[in-house]
Amino acid sequence: MAHRTARPEEPERHHVSEVLDPVRLTVLNPATEEVVATVPTATRDDVDAAVVRAAAAQRGWAAAAPADRARLLRRFAAVVDAHVEELALLEVREAGHTLGNARWEAGNVRDLLDFAAGGVERLSGRQIPVAGGIDVTFLEPLGVIGVIAPWNFPMPIAAWGLAPALAAGNAVLLKPAETTPLTALRLAELALEAGIPEHLFQVLPGHGSVTGDALVEHPGVAKIVFTGSTGVGKRIMAKCAARVKRVTLELGGKSPNIVFADADLEAAAAAAPMAFLDNTGQDCCARTRILVQRSVYDRFLALVTPGIESVVVGDPLDEKTQMGPLISRAQLDRVRSYVTDDLTAVRGSAPEGPGFWYPPTLVTDAAPTAPVAVEEVFGPVAVVLPFEDEEDAVRLANATEYGLSGSLWTRDVGRALRVSRAVAAGNLSVNSHSSVRYWTPFGGYKQSGLGRELGPDALTAFTETKNVFISTEA
Repeated sequence: MAHRTARPEEPERHHVSEVLDPVRLTVLNPATEEVVATVPTATRDDVDAAVVRAAAAQRGWAAAAPADRARLLRRFAAVVDAHVEELALLEVREAGHTLGNARWEAGNVRDLLDFAAGGVERLSGRQIPVAGGIDVTFLEPLGVIGVIAPWNFPMPIAAWGLAPALAAGNAVLLKPAETTPLTALRLAELALEAGIPEHLFQVLPGHGSVTGDALVEHPGVAKIVFTGSTGVGKRIMAKCAARVKRVTLELGGKSPNIVFADADLEAAAAAAPMAFLDNTGQDCCARTRILVQRSVYDRFLALVTPGIESVVVGDPLDEKTQMGPLISRAQLDRVRSYVTDDLTAVRGSAPEGPGFWYPPTLVTDAAPTAPVAVEEVFGPVAVVLPFEDEEDAVRLANATEYGLSGSLWTRDVGRALRVSRAVAAGNLSVNSHSSVRYWTPFGGYKQSGLGRELGPDALTAFTETKNVFISTEA
């Protein structure tokens, strides 16, 4: 498929974004419901052809000198850096992200490519002491990698797989989400502009049930990297298991934000709103269960309420905007279904009229087992729940099928360490809500996924270890 397949349209109202069209994807601006572009979908035959091309390109890429691969990846990063504003504006149009967030996302792609390039020449095996000879290991590329990216962070999460996979000597076939293919297509163009070999990185827009399944089931694809819902992740894992295919899964989350009585309550309350409202709550790491020690519960609620009510929701292109729209009407309907009329909530404001808008919402009287308290809403909605003591806090924090991320606020270092070890989650922050850094590992416990991405070992996740024994006996 050609890399440039998006066709801008005249602005047009389009209220049925979820209609399945087997031939093309219709990309809507979530803030206006206008058609941004139409993109042809990749068929199973297109996937077959792309795998053949990718496999041929990968052999030459793997054989290139490590310094040459690193140099090209750095050049790719530099080209992305030169187009950060363009990519950011494209992300605003297709995903409804605020401009500041979109700029960060494009810059994160640049940073991931730079970081991965630095690992190319340090992707080394080991020499293992053995009797009668020398034993060495080699880390060899897997071949063709399929990356299935989500719509909530289209650029960065695509790069989580793309950058280390290329650095380790693989080819990458990227299937972007149906609603957000435009930045992926543009990144593929920029890769060619930077000198990345043709067909080494290809983008295959399409529906998960066609294009995605074709990637997962193809015998020429060595590994699948998927970020998305737990339900879809389980189906992908089952398909990969039938083919003994490697898989990395980053799935759902219902992350706790634990506030102890000895915490800096003002700081904890000030940080809490955007910990679940950033990206309109469409974030697996969103701190959507705020657990507050009962003795300071009322004080915390009084402190956090003004912050939620004052969040600026509106035009994503306005520099003052803190929160934009949800991605689609289907997602808007899903979020609405969780906040039932019988629940009490602190609410902010949201625009009326076209667009998929929902106000910042903190539910204050949900039962700990209510759907809004235990299921992933994936919108600007959190619940606040009281706890009695440290043991009770850990119990509540772990009372969900997910285990991706979380935060805890305390001045007690011993408590911070105890609770961090006790909470079943892959990424925890103390007196902070920072979950993701490209130089540290990221992944979840329980139903939140399988494997780790990012960090110093990111490249090795895209390699096979080969052991070679060389006899030195006469």
